Amino acid sequence: MSRQIPPDEYRTAPARLVALASLAVLGPLSAQPRVHADEAAALAGSFQFRSFEIPTVSEPSRDVLPANPALSHLSGWISAVGSGLSLADIDGDGLSNDLCVSEPRTGSVFISPTPDRPERFSAFELHPQDQGAWHGGSTGCLVGDFNEDGHADLIVTYFGRAPVLFLRRRLEQGPAPLGPDAFRAQPLVEGEDTVMYTATALLVDVDTDGHVDLLLGNYFRDDSELFDPRATNQPELQDSFSHATNAGENRLFLWTGGRGGAAPVASFSEVRGAFSEEEARGWTLAMGAADLDSDGRVDLYIANDYGPDGVFHNRSEPGRVALTRVFGRRALSVPGSKVMGRDSFKGMGVDFGDVNGDGRFDIFISNIAAEWALQESHYLWVSTGDAELLAEGIAPYSDLSEVLGVGHSDWGWGTRFGDFDNDGVLELLQATGFRKGEIDRWPELAEFAIGNDVLVHDPRAWMKVVPGDDISGHEHNPFYVQGDDGRFVDIAAELALDAPQVSRGLATADVDGDGDLDWAVANQWESSWFHRNDAPSPGRFLGLHVQRGVAAEALQVREGHPRDGEGWPALGAVIQATLPDGSTRLGQVDASSGHSGGRSPDVHLGLGDVDADADIRVQIRWRDASGLHTEDLHLQPGWHTLTLGTRGTP
Repeated sequence: MSRQIPPDEYRTAPARLVALASLAVLGPLSAQPRVHADEAAALAGSFQFRSFEIPTVSEPSRDVLPANPALSHLSGWISAVGSGLSLADIDGDGLSNDLCVSEPRTGSVFISPTPDRPERFSAFELHPQDQGAWHGGSTGCLVGDFNEDGHADLIVTYFGRAPVLFLRRRLEQGPAPLGPDAFRAQPLVEGEDTVMYTATALLVDVDTDGHVDLLLGNYFRDDSELFDPRATNQPELQDSFSHATNAGENRLFLWTGGRGGAAPVASFSEVRGAFSEEEARGWTLAMGAADLDSDGRVDLYIANDYGPDGVFHNRSEPGRVALTRVFGRRALSVPGSKVMGRDSFKGMGVDFGDVNGDGRFDIFISNIAAEWALQESHYLWVSTGDAELLAEGIAPYSDLSEVLGVGHSDWGWGTRFGDFDNDGVLELLQATGFRKGEIDRWPELAEFAIGNDVLVHDPRAWMKVVPGDDISGHEHNPFYVQGDDGRFVDIAAELALDAPQVSRGLATADVDGDGDLDWAVANQWESSWFHRNDAPSPGRFLGLHVQRGVAAEALQVREGHPRDGEGWPALGAVIQATLPDGSTRLGQVDASSGHSGGRSPDVHLGLGDVDADADIRVQIRWRDASGLHTEDLHLQPGWHTLTLGTRGTP
């Protein structure tokens, strides 16, 4: 069993150890922590996974997207994203055992059962309505209920066109059976001329009215024409390697209504001015949302490539968006790049988890941190406990990635916290890699990365990256557990999960309802995989389906899984569980934080070796149009469905 460092040790660590962290650029300290083989084997003994390849619907036929002739030498670079997946309950059986996959090798987005149970239904593709000629590919697929009829819908994002909603049709006897005609495509933005290059999306209740809003993280400029082989323009790339602000504009859409039925509809209205021009035009690759100061509003973390990440304190009210950018405070011994909101690293993944058990969300950020290559750092932003500082514009976080052993792995993308053996201590997954080939292009990239910002916007100044070239293409995805000293250790090799992969999105869910987390990884230009958790002796767990329902006036609690059509996920609701020994677990309803992976919105908390009938004190906190609500419950381990009411304790 792994050890969790007490909160007080985390809070005093920065002053003692950040000087060591700042020396990581010298090389030796950048290596991942190594442990004795016996210790690694002991740590791995709590875990066991069975891996299944995720079949494609059609035969893979490409390893790059068509490119604008001006970018033909960069076709491998501009085709670096596109693989994504989500685990969710799409068929309405109460289990998050369905996949929505964005597959760049076939140019398709498809729905399928998890590959351990392929007999449940036949996989099928999603086809958007024709919006005129477009060039590009899909970049991800997320699952939500966008018209609030109690049935799962989807949103697919693209490079080269606006996102498309796929709303579940309804027949007289219930939702249309899963298949090619089960969903009706609805463009998020009307108009054939709307072009976006959306790298990531976030399902989030920004204005706290109890309905899902959509935040789009756009990457290339709307007018780029990157993937049209007949284009005659020369697209503009980022205008800096450390502070680029010329990307496509991030866009926020608030929910304004919905209707189910045979021709379902969901309505969203774009909010202009939620971000400043500079804030909105970072080269965004990942986004996340969590309530960082316990006020019932989710705060936003926007991870940007080629520039500082954006951290936003949320003070919104129903129908009125108010987001304030916050920054960390720099101490004498802290490098400027280690101050939250002022970094210039390449943000590509984000997730939230309470790594030290103090009841506050901590944040892991994937960057580029390849040994002996581009020597940056991932971040593990650990809360100092001073959440009230957010209201003063101060982000109360210290980076302990070096201290805790997760500062360096490789070229990082999606990431996920999860308690995979239910011992009460979080593990950490990370997707890594850029492009797999035979010709190493790291020397040219390293040289170009330290070049003059005057040149980087011009594609003619860039090095060559085409099929056959390799940049961080032969590393594995880390599987981090906390070792005996509290530092995270990568035990992927001990779990036979160390095959070299080029990965993007990660998704987690308990797909079979047995109480332990399973996971899936989306790989770029190669097969994606589902990993079923067959842990030999996991601890007990608390599993919560937290949903909203139009008929609920007070909080309703029942054991087991929800029925199809009952309600929709209560995004942003926070759960804090207190065990008989006084220790706490923290979780939230979240379906989309990250790069291109969508986790199940169910809250999963490992409880360790508590009794089967243990009394777990559970506090749930959420907001809706009537204000902030908290409820205290007493639950036993296992699955429960919570339907939030419109009344509560403000």
